[in-house]
Amino acid sequence: MTTINQSSVDEFTLQSFSENHQVQILIFSLFLGIFIVAFTGNSTIIIVIILNPDLHTPMYFFLINLALLDILSSSTVVPKLLQNLMTKNTISYGGCIAQMYFLTWCLGAELLLFTTMAYDRYAAICQPLHYNTLMNKEACCLLAAVVWTFSGTSTMINMIMTVHLSFCGPNVIDHFFCEIPSLLPLSCSSTYVNNIMVVVAAIFFAAINFLLILVSYGFIISSILKIRTKEGKKRAFSTCSSHLIVVTMYYCTIIYIYFLPGFSQSLNEGKVASVFYAIVSPALNPMIYSLRNKDVKIALEKLCSFLFK
Repeated sequence: MTTINQSSVDEFTLQSFSENHQVQILIFSLFLGIFIVAFTGNSTIIIVIILNPDLHTPMYFFLINLALLDILSSSTVVPKLLQNLMTKNTISYGGCIAQMYFLTWCLGAELLLFTTMAYDRYAAICQPLHYNTLMNKEACCLLAAVVWTFSGTSTMINMIMTVHLSFCGPNVIDHFFCEIPSLLPLSCSSTYVNNIMVVVAAIFFAAINFLLILVSYGFIISSILKIRTKEGKKRAFSTCSSHLIVVTMYYCTIIYIYFLPGFSQSLNEGKVASVFYAIVSPALNPMIYSLRNKDVKIALEKLCSFLFK
């Protein structure tokens, strides 16, 4: 009978950012600050939207989901990263599997959510007369459930296949945190099927969703150009500008890591870029939506005036 895991490795050693203690302290302070900004910013976005009835629309409902994913992904990576910066760079086998699961779940769900948000903007701008029907409460809840469930199921399949692998040494992960591509080379058993699953997941979650977003924005831009008034064009574009910036920033990082490995990019640069989408991006997203969205800024001002009154 096959055992679930034949691993003889109890813990893995993660790559260090620097051997210099002062640099380690500087990086610790930087990541701690980023984590505080990410947690506070996304929590504030969630509270503001929930407390403001004017923001109870599909666009902001999906923004709440994005904020939840950002909180979960940063909480999965940063606390352990901060601990390793102050102690030894190790993580237990179970901790590594758990970190991979939640991080992969969040990243996949974010990519699906970006496509869902693009569809919402398409329906609002290209199908305004049918928008309330297309994006009613039941439809939004169903889309959000599909995003979370599909990504979670896909990740669970990958994790089940991963824990069936044998790890008998070496145990040094060439990365700052646990990800499936960085763990598979350490396996003593065949990872052929695992690598195929990673490629399939990358094609679906990254490539196909990216194409769907491009198609959606192709229709959106075409519809905006047909608007006669300059003010109308500006108002229509402002409703999707924040989403477009976040998607561009996110996908540029993914393309840099996975699709342009041979163009002036070292392995270390790729790992630093992965830190960007796992740690920095969750902190930037609420800032972008706060600064670029008039309704969110007004709601934030109301909340601040209420708190300080």
